[in-house]
Amino acid sequence: MKILITGGAGFIGSKLSLELKKKGYEVTVLDNLSSQIHGENPDEDSPLYRNILGNVNFIKGDVAHFEDWEKAIEGQDVIVHFAAETGTGQSMYQIEKYTDVNVSGTAKMLDILVNKPHQVKKVIIASSRAVYGEGKYLHPELGLIYPRPRNVEEMRKGNFEIIYPDGQILRALPTDEESKIHPTSIYGITKYTQEQMVMTACSSMGVAPVALRFQNVYGEGQSLLNPYTGILSIFSSQILNGNDINVFEDGNESRDFIHVDDAVEATIRCIENDAANGEVFNVGTGVSTAVTTVAENFRKFYN
Repeated sequence: MKILITGGAGFIGSKLSLELKKKGYEVTVLDNLSSQIHGENPDEDSPLYRNILGNVNFIKGDVAHFEDWEKAIEGQDVIVHFAAETGTGQSMYQIEKYTDVNVSGTAKMLDILVNKPHQVKKVIIASSRAVYGEGKYLHPELGLIYPRPRNVEEMRKGNFEIIYPDGQILRALPTDEESKIHPTSIYGITKYTQEQMVMTACSSMGVAPVALRFQNVYGEGQSLLNPYTGILSIFSSQILNGNDINVFEDGNESRDFIHVDDAVEATIRCIENDAANGEVFNVGTGVSTAVTTVAENFRKFYN
């Protein structure tokens, strides 16, 4: 089987590429080697890129370019579409860039699949927990609540809880796949748009779609050059540079952290199992960890 991985030189994509190669698949990677992830000189600065060289068919190209998609898709059986702009905060001031890469880039792939001959049988789109926004909460009297973003003035006062207009403090609940889609960032909007485009277009043309909503993925090889890869890489950079960990707010906000190897395994299962076709999955551990706990674990490890 021939598998195309866009963003296959990135954190998750590079590990997926190597695992699929070990399993006997023919892997092609399409990646633009963004300096935000790979540095100015990927041959020297990016161990992720160096790890896949010689193990995969590598195409340096951009998902925002139609001709690069055409070249990459030819002869492929499965597409795993990881390439995307991924900074939640950055998306709020680089809106055109995020829509061009994430939404328009996906549209170019689908245009080719709809209008040109190909042998693609499955498309897996990497989505994100960001589609859920603030997530799901419980009001002591009203039940389930999907709150709006917190009030900036209240946070400046040191009030970091999610507070309903009636003054009740809401309790965070686990967010499952049936939870309301409620993105609060341009990034989250683009990821859900990607999902809907792939699920709708692929289903209409007889190509199996799968959407994977990754939680906070961490692990060896995560770029310390990219400030938008999440708090674990940020904490690592702070400690390695001789600084203390800077925890914002009260540190009680929680996240679901999943190791990159588990994220890769989940993706491979969706490639290999038809039962995943047409489905949307949260990819995480289901375990909530407070940011303060993460910070303390980092301090203990590095000391």
